[in-house]
Amino acid sequence: MILLEEQNRVVYETLKAKFSASKPESVNIAAVDFDGVQYQISNPESDKGVIQLSAKMRMFEDLVEHGVQDLLKREYGDNLLATPEEGYNVSLRYEIASLPDDKEAVARKASLLKRNCFASVFEKYFKMQEAETASDKTAIVHYHEDEAVYISAQTDRVTVIFSTLFKDPDDIVIGKVFLQEFKDARKAHQQAPQVLFSYGEPPAELSGQPGLLRGDNIGYVTFVLFPRHTNPTNRDNTINLIHQFRTYLHYHIKCSKAYLHSRMRSKTSEFLKVLNRAKPEAMTEKKFGVGKRV
Repeated sequence: MILLEEQNRVVYETLKAKFSASKPESVNIAAVDFDGVQYQISNPESDKGVIQLSAKMRMFEDLVEHGVQDLLKREYGDNLLATPEEGYNVSLRYEIASLPDDKEAVARKASLLKRNCFASVFEKYFKMQEAETASDKTAIVHYHEDEAVYISAQTDRVTVIFSTLFKDPDDIVIGKVFLQEFKDARKAHQQAPQVLFSYGEPPAELSGQPGLLRGDNIGYVTFVLFPRHTNPTNRDNTINLIHQFRTYLHYHIKCSKAYLHSRMRSKTSEFLKVLNRAKPEAMTEKKFGVGKRV
């Protein structure tokens, strides 16, 4: 299985190239990311010496109450604009002449903008669990169209539940196999988080939550994170992995379907070759004695 990158590759490569150029260059690039995130990289007021990165996310408003602004200020400092570019939720401004020597590290941190926004809600509930404080409210983040993630903290664990929508009936079948592997992985790796999944109906932990989806094509995946996953040592890695679980799941479902289709096409090609080689035997005369033919 492939682990997807936490950063946006287009943003990273673009900023890395522009930051390291021998002389300032103009830039005007639009890029997209998973979960409908949109990026805009440009020179504000046509100033080539300044590069501005703006991002628009459907989940941003849900993250405001969980301290996303404080986390962005901590991560990006003075590069974070108090008022983002019109039409976007957050903007970062970089003056090329004032960049530190390690420009690649600056570009990488900027490319983690989506990840860092999403991290705010996870850090909040991980710290609750670390303080052995149970949350009195379940966080709901609408990170994708018609889908959400639900996060709650108990004194000894953090529960993260993803709702996901399968638009293709084949995705449900492959998704069940894939999620069963997640569930069974704990038998071989005792340090892995507990994984539960259900279809059709939401789990009991979400009883009373608004806007819950139901139906044969709706799945709920539950991760039970223990202190070994949420402590300060492992916290960042846990966030890196879990914030893009939905993308990871559907990516591998599509890869599985592509592999099955390629195998089907290969087999069909082999069968056609066999059929093309199959020719009826030529009719031949057989002699049975003198003057007799059949």
